[in-house]
Amino acid sequence: MIDVDGLISLVRNYNPRTNEALIRSAYEYGREMHKGQTRHSGEEYFQHPVSVAAILTEQRLDDATIVTALLHDTIEDTKSTYAEIAEKFGDEIAELVDGVTKLTNLQLSSSESKQAENFRKLFMAMSKDLRVILVKLADRLHNMRTIKYMRPDKQVQKARETMDIYAPLAGRMGMQWMRDELEDLAFRVLNPEARNSIIRRFITLQRETGNVIHKITNDIRSELDGEGIEADVFGRAKKPYSIWRKMEEKGQGFSRLSDIYGFRVITENEADCYRVLGAIHRRWRAVPGRFKDYISQPKSNGYRSIHTTVSGRDGKRVEVQIRTRQMHEVAESGVAAHWSYRDGVRAQNPFAVDPAKWVAGLTERFEGAEDTGEFLEHVKLEMYTDQVFCFTPKGEVVKLPRGATPLDFAYAIHTRIGDSCVGAKVDGIRVPLWTRLKNGQSVEIMIAEGQRPQATWIDIAVTGKAKSAIRKSLRVEDRERFIKLGRELARVAFEHVGKKATDKALETAARHLGYDSVNGLLAMVGSAEITAREVVEVLYPELSDTPGDAIEVASAIAGLSPGQAFARAKCCQPVPGERIVGISYRGKGVIIHAIDCPVLSEFEEQPERWVDLQWHSGKHLPVYTVTLDVTISNDSGVLGRICTLIGEQKANIADMKFLDRKPDFYRILIDVDLRDAEHLHTVMTALEAESDVASLERYRDPSRKP
Repeated sequence: MIDVDGLISLVRNYNPRTNEALIRSAYEYGREMHKGQTRHSGEEYFQHPVSVAAILTEQRLDDATIVTALLHDTIEDTKSTYAEIAEKFGDEIAELVDGVTKLTNLQLSSSESKQAENFRKLFMAMSKDLRVILVKLADRLHNMRTIKYMRPDKQVQKARETMDIYAPLAGRMGMQWMRDELEDLAFRVLNPEARNSIIRRFITLQRETGNVIHKITNDIRSELDGEGIEADVFGRAKKPYSIWRKMEEKGQGFSRLSDIYGFRVITENEADCYRVLGAIHRRWRAVPGRFKDYISQPKSNGYRSIHTTVSGRDGKRVEVQIRTRQMHEVAESGVAAHWSYRDGVRAQNPFAVDPAKWVAGLTERFEGAEDTGEFLEHVKLEMYTDQVFCFTPKGEVVKLPRGATPLDFAYAIHTRIGDSCVGAKVDGIRVPLWTRLKNGQSVEIMIAEGQRPQATWIDIAVTGKAKSAIRKSLRVEDRERFIKLGRELARVAFEHVGKKATDKALETAARHLGYDSVNGLLAMVGSAEITAREVVEVLYPELSDTPGDAIEVASAIAGLSPGQAFARAKCCQPVPGERIVGISYRGKGVIIHAIDCPVLSEFEEQPERWVDLQWHSGKHLPVYTVTLDVTISNDSGVLGRICTLIGEQKANIADMKFLDRKPDFYRILIDVDLRDAEHLHTVMTALEAESDVASLERYRDPSRKP
């Protein structure tokens, strides 16, 4: 374990003006609080906080963060309290230690709803002071370095949580070195065979080709010396997990994967970065599509660098990153560079981002999320994706996640632009809205008055901001449509029992059914969450037309074994009075098909699964849903008359879905609850006689599975 003098020495290396007394006091206090505690390895527990503090000294962080690392487990695991720490070390450190304690108690790998709420708390902690997350990441890194001492099941849980949450978070914060190490340590637990295989291939490759990294490093240095450029050159083999991920993404074996080496050139100034790029491209052939200039278009976490991939020695692809020393500091520390010290003073790095602004920019994207699914979708998108930079026609830069579309671009500019988008031009050429944007493209959004978001846009958009805006617009539009449809369904249902759907009646029904308003009730009826018949029955139960002596659904089928489960097939929706046959399914019981259902051809070679069945004779309940495919004129009052016609046949409309809307016709799928085949025939005959019905047929979909 590093002693207190050793830790202070690590801090002094970058901050000679460190408050030695503060660190010494925190060290002794933490050691005393953890006295007698041990880790799974049997080592003294206090070794862990000291190791976390040492990791943070590598990022040259301030005294408050180092002290927080030393004390980060005291409130949770010892008799220490917030008040005591505040008294001894000040409010700032007490707040930081308390923040880390709260993060430690979050179960980020729990169920989705709980996970979303915990993510909210995590980002709230980030917004208060980002140093809390820096300590937590260092804590996780040391725990992963020593994970072999934990139970196997606990190792897998922590490794999965690290791979899913902490590694991407470190990458999003610009701490790529930490992300690489966290991923590789988790990879060692989750897939040790794959990791060992890659390491063995590396050893074989080095034996066959020699020290490729040393050779290519010398080649690059030779080229730069010839150009008179002062720069440091470093080479490395990529981490096993990084190689594994590339193999999985590209579907290639190790032998076909070429860019497994990375090289870094650190220059004195920005001008030299571009001189280095020119020298490398003159010496080696650049690989098309593998050039990124993050100097002219920095990432949101402050990262600046030039990336290029070239065909190097013996045709091997190598990635080269070129940046200045100040850019390199930000590339290594990410947003943590804001707190970095050099020679006892806060380093004034022009490329370090303001953490408060960075967190604000990150969290504002989540504010529009209205449920846990949306929130998790936004968070994980922000944490896992790289960025592309596109331009407006006026030359303004818009940052988007990789894979974003013109729709995301439109919503990034303004919600009003996104909502009224009708098309887009990329580099002057009209493209579909689902086109994936690339770095450097110029995007022009075409808008039109009256245009509204379409439901299909949800699948096209990538960013959380766009998806939230689209969902919000659709909810408003759908609610208005559902209220209108619900009012019509209620009117028909009330008239069916000789009553009127007055405002007072609907208000009473809404109150009895637990809805805040009539519109809330009607919206639920229109969206088929409840039926209009239920609304009538809550007010007039004595007028329900459900016959008391009708055959119950559970006993409607003859030929089943006692207690045997069954269900109507969704593909053909058989009703009483039609010839039927059953197909047995393991775990599902028997699925009832109409005898002419085309799906039955799939079971011709499995006669042992066929069950001879028939409907019991007698009067059945009107609960057998059949879908009708109806095309009607797009004229005022037509839909209302269709609903009235169905109601007059004592049939209930369970749901409606608009398949196609044209200026002159609507095509609608109407789910109708019926008693039997005769009832179905009566309803269809009444509809066919209506002059505004252009076509009518029973809708059957073989793709609907049981």
